[in-house]
Amino acid sequence: MTEPARIDTGRIDPALADSALFDTIRSKLHTAAVGDILDELGRRHQFLPAEIRPLDPELTVIGRAMPVVIADVFGPRSKPFGKLTEALDQLAAGDVYLARSGRLACSAWGELLTAVARERRAAGAVIDGYHRDTSRILPQRWPVFSRGGYAQDAGVRAAVLDYRIPVEIGGVEVAPGDLVFGDRDGVLVVPSEIEAEVIDRALAKAATEDRVREAISNGMSSTDAYAEFGIL
Repeated sequence: MTEPARIDTGRIDPALADSALFDTIRSKLHTAAVGDILDELGRRHQFLPAEIRPLDPELTVIGRAMPVVIADVFGPRSKPFGKLTEALDQLAAGDVYLARSGRLACSAWGELLTAVARERRAAGAVIDGYHRDTSRILPQRWPVFSRGGYAQDAGVRAAVLDYRIPVEIGGVEVAPGDLVFGDRDGVLVVPSEIEAEVIDRALAKAATEDRVREAISNGMSSTDAYAEFGIL
């Protein structure tokens, strides 16, 4: 087999503002390409559970992880929802509210939380749990990913314990500031220490995929295409 073709797409300047980086990822990449690179680098457990899906498949989420821990509660509390409002009120532009839920007894996101996060210019919400108010979230055209809709309220069932701390979701370790990228095929987390290499290599892979697609449309067999380009 010949060596996989290498395409020089130019390296990403580490000093690029996040907004420019996010625009590049949104326009040129998809989660499959990034996930393949993570596999190549030995980071084989970076996709969150497959059950976490976008409310609107046309929207992607790209931003910096702001992890949240949600704990189970059983009945009324002196402070319903725990530190939920504090977590929402310190969201920064480009943050992804990424919540690890407990026993999944209720929703962990809704219409008004979406409105607050949008006003704070957060990048999206990724919930390892349920959301509610689907018909009121969708018109806001803001990315929310969850395990599905379930209207049961969190007030007497769950509370935010802490936020902007490391968490683990489905075996994926997430640190504050890690890159979160989700589309209709799933949500993955890119550790900040390898982010530049991952995105650079994913851009090269995406460019090679374009060449493979063109070669196949011009009559090249899949066997020959894989032998020449090393991907399929």
